Amino acid sequence: MIRRGWPIVATVAVFAVIFSRIPFARFVDALAGARLVPFLAVMASFSLFYFLMDTLILLLMVRWFHGPLAYRDLLPARASTYLVSIVNTQLAQGALALYLHRRFATPLGEITGTVAVLILLEITQLITFATIGMLAIPGSVPHGLFAAPAMLAAVWIALVLLVRSGRVRESPLAQTFRRARPGQLVLVLALKGTILVAAVLVHRVALTFFDIHVPMLSLLTFLPIVFMVAALPITVAHLGTSQAAWIYFFGDRAPEASLLAYSLASHLTFMLANGLLGLVFLPRAYSELFRKDADSAKSV
Repeated sequence: MIRRGWPIVATVAVFAVIFSRIPFARFVDALAGARLVPFLAVMASFSLFYFLMDTLILLLMVRWFHGPLAYRDLLPARASTYLVSIVNTQLAQGALALYLHRRFATPLGEITGTVAVLILLEITQLITFATIGMLAIPGSVPHGLFAAPAMLAAVWIALVLLVRSGRVRESPLAQTFRRARPGQLVLVLALKGTILVAAVLVHRVALTFFDIHVPMLSLLTFLPIVFMVAALPITVAHLGTSQAAWIYFFGDRAPEASLLAYSLASHLTFMLANGLLGLVFLPRAYSELFRKDADSAKSV
């Protein structure tokens, strides 16, 4: 019970600290003064781009390690998991593995291993970009953040040694990691890097609608660190940590109230836009999943 309630407590605590520094009236004024229509248009466009690229990356992984699959058939599965991710990101990944297992008759252990590798590559790409930024401005970053690349390196070394040792060589969970070629992993990292660069460009434009002007070099340096901090699974829907990171790293570029308003607006817009995509595709995903079960029952 305490473990499940901790993210809520952490989220409330972070926002309590933030609003102890920033008067709520200033936050409201910053939000009211923003040009929300073009901001929403830009962020919604990025959400669609992210969805299409995210699905493409997943499609490559499924085709490489599980067989042929049409892009259009994967869109409902990927979109529907965005709804689950609003509540819990890890649960969403589990739902994706289960959906693919049921929808395409892929062995659950193997598809779970593929999803796990995809998560590891996403974390690797994020921490790599963040580490480059941290090394560029080492004195401006809390030293504790450097534990992330160290832990990531330890995970990769442990996985390689474990698979090579043969103890888990035949495990379904290890099949994708064992069969993956370096070129395939690099391609996935490159595609995910493209999404991150696109995110930087989108934020560069979207910030201006809140009258915030941040140089591209600063965004390239600090945004990956912000994303890494925001990805920490310690608050509800990554709220609070993201806003604190925006204020910490860009506080010298804009008023804190404006940064808080922008970070909350961009975070919620992206999350809700993805959720809307999930709602659009949910009927098709549900129909395809349970129609297959119905057809199987009839054949029996």
